[in-house]
Amino acid sequence: MKTVKKENGWWLYIIECADASLYTGITNNLEQRLEKHNAGTASRYTRARTPVRLVYREAHPDRSSASRRENEVKRLTREEKLALILAGSRRVKKKQTT
Repeated sequence: MKTVKKENGWWLYIIECADASLYTGITNNLEQRLEKHNAGTASRYTRARTPVRLVYREAHPDRSSASRRENEVKRLTREEKLALILAGSRRVKKKQTT
């Protein structure tokens, strides 16, 4: 999934770790955050699970909005997160074909 830098905005993101686990977080610089995850300096959880890859992202206007959504997503089951990821990839593909 290609990252797009968005000025003055926040991202909710889900990454898939090398052990196939899913990690959810927020950032205002998605590209830099992914680099830190892969370098092992972004979070204790992902440090031992590199490499990681971006599988889902959602733009938010501010940190508060992104944080509220992060809490919602973190409460989802793995199956629900996978459904969210699949739905997001379908939207991307649909936009690319129109």
